[in-house]
Amino acid sequence: MEYRDQLDRIVNLDSTPKRIVSIVPSQTELLHNLGLDMEVIATTKFCVHPQSWFRNKTRIGGTKNLNIEKILSLNPDLVIANKEENDQAQIEELSKKVPVWVSDIQTLEQALQMIEKVGVLVNKKANALKLIAEIKLTFEKLSKLVKEGNSTSVIYLIWHNPYMTVGPDTFVSEMLGASGFQNLVKESRYPNIDIEEIKDLNPDYIFLSSEPFPFKQKHIDELQKELPMAKIVMVNGEMFSWYGNRLKIAPSYFTELINKLRGTVAV
Repeated sequence: MEYRDQLDRIVNLDSTPKRIVSIVPSQTELLHNLGLDMEVIATTKFCVHPQSWFRNKTRIGGTKNLNIEKILSLNPDLVIANKEENDQAQIEELSKKVPVWVSDIQTLEQALQMIEKVGVLVNKKANALKLIAEIKLTFEKLSKLVKEGNSTSVIYLIWHNPYMTVGPDTFVSEMLGASGFQNLVKESRYPNIDIEEIKDLNPDYIFLSSEPFPFKQKHIDELQKELPMAKIVMVNGEMFSWYGNRLKIAPSYFTELINKLRGTVAV
């Protein structure tokens, strides 16, 4: 059987995969949601959801530091990867020995396409289509809420020392927009940003993501000293950056965030 991934690569499978290695956290969680269990034989150390898999599945390194030898020793019939989250050279090396299906996601529409394509790939299309319908419904409700207020400007920080933020061509920025927040950063992907640049952009809010860098209260305090007038908020990075079934609950989180912030700046 011939499939195309989101890089338009052809992936050939002899049959429905029964030994899957998932090397992307949000897609690992998706596979569980679609009803797989025994079929997924290994994940990365960052695949923390579901907890039962995190505790019991074989781990094959990090998303960008895979143990290729260990993966191949497991004799997988499919590896599910992502262009951004995995290392290109490692994916190319794996592809020489095993079918590798790669997603490429910057938008909600691409995320929904990924869910359907993965559903077809693992013979769970009905489950995938049901999930997609549920996700669309929750985002429709969020859209109605967002339209009730005005757009609020934000800078979303993902790393410390140096500070790094997200550009407009990222899934995080897509989720910010869906939630009624205007991303002030115009550079592509994940540029560095310094305090003076943040001052010049003058955002309504600075969001500190819980991942990939684990921002804490001390980092809020550190930024507040440099930006005493800034409104700095810790946010759940999984809700803004995970593009699997977590999208079903993300709008509820965004709604809570919007309602929390509306007391100071209209959203």
